Amino acid sequence: MDSFGQHRAEEQQTVVSRMQKKYWKTKQVFIKATGRKEDEHVVASDADLDAKLEVFHSIQETCTELLKIVEKYQLRLNVISEEENELGLFLKFQAERDATQAGKMMDATGRALCSSAKQRLALCTPLSRLKQEVATFSQRAVSDTLMTINRMEQARTEYRGALLWMKDVSQELDPDTLKQMEKFRKV
Repeated sequence: MDSFGQHRAEEQQTVVSRMQKKYWKTKQVFIKATGRKEDEHVVASDADLDAKLEVFHSIQETCTELLKIVEKYQLRLNVISEEENELGLFLKFQAERDATQAGKMMDATGRALCSSAKQRLALCTPLSRLKQEVATFSQRAVSDTLMTINRMEQARTEYRGALLWMKDVSQELDPDTLKQMEKFRKV
């Protein structure tokens, strides 16, 4: 019966311990959500990590912007190539009807414009490849890193909650009292 009673006390203590852990974690989440000032030493210790997170978010944002820009550029390249080709064909058609020096100039200009339109369209293939590579990088590397960062943020919140709990317990700590020292060790 004594071992059963001892088992129940340990079980209650772990329940209480889990509740306290959740309380302090929730308190940390609340502090972060409301923007209240956190302990300056804890924040300072995470400065290097926060700087790396800033770089990651910059990379994430840049990838998204680069994808949008490449897509717009491709669309505009297609439009301008089409217009340039149409103008070149028009000038070549008009040159056939005009045998003067102006007709020869229109023909030469028309051929140059058609050639330029073809060269401009040739840019679409490497741009498509770039867009594909950036999209792959964004979908794989950035999203995988983001999942890792989310797990790290959860762990950091739990850790900071535990630090809050330790700070709270240590403020009431009397080293002469064994029970309080045990409570501090448990935390």
